[in-house]
Amino acid sequence: MTVVTQREAIPHAEDLPAFPAVQIGGLPITVIDRQSAASLMIAAAREHRPGSRPYYFTSANGEVIAQARANPEIAALFRDADQIFADGQPLVLASRLLCSTQLPERVATTDLFHDVAEMAEQKDVTFYLLGSTETENGKALDAIKRRYPGLSVVGHCHGYLSGDALARKLDEINALAPDILWLGLGVPREQIFVRDFASRLPNVGVIKTAGGLFDHLAGKVRRAPLWVQKAGFEWAWRMLMEPRRLFWRYFTTNPRAFYAILRYSK
Repeated sequence: MTVVTQREAIPHAEDLPAFPAVQIGGLPITVIDRQSAASLMIAAAREHRPGSRPYYFTSANGEVIAQARANPEIAALFRDADQIFADGQPLVLASRLLCSTQLPERVATTDLFHDVAEMAEQKDVTFYLLGSTETENGKALDAIKRRYPGLSVVGHCHGYLSGDALARKLDEINALAPDILWLGLGVPREQIFVRDFASRLPNVGVIKTAGGLFDHLAGKVRRAPLWVQKAGFEWAWRMLMEPRRLFWRYFTTNPRAFYAILRYSK
């Protein structure tokens, strides 16, 4: 087992719990359950020292494994993360067959968000939502306010900014100093964002990449039934929901992910 502890990965984190990682498809995946991941994010946000870079948490699934094996730059972007959570159930199943230590469960961002939000309500941890379209981002915010009326969301914005507009938005986010910035730009745009702009957000506690989270919260994309999720076929459900957009993606990435997981897991 490859051990990367939280204290080694995150600067100034002496008071945070340590978690090991296992190699799946060539990426170090944190051995952690959802509740512990949520607690870790809350603790990291509260322990963050203003003036230092935000803690960077991201997630991996089969598509990420395929992209990382095909592109060393993408692999490096993920390895720069302080923690990589297992967003895909196939990674959990692979750990049971191929790794010396099993992942306890899937830590899907669409579920993890609610675990973190419940804790954040109680601990006065603040959020910022950056990503998706203006419409879906606004709908996601409305859904969050209805479900978590005690949660403080200090700001939100769509994910299609560039140039001076992006520079101004970064300054605004840093001034608002959210404890957790949820970043929903998709892979690898959100990882590139962290690489390029995290240093401009020293007052942000945690950046958590979120993929299509806001579209789920807004009700644009439906989750697969629970039994489909547990069987590791949520990707197939998503493909059935959006065949024109996702068929070719999964047709090309799934074989590469399968090979990488078999070849580069331990």
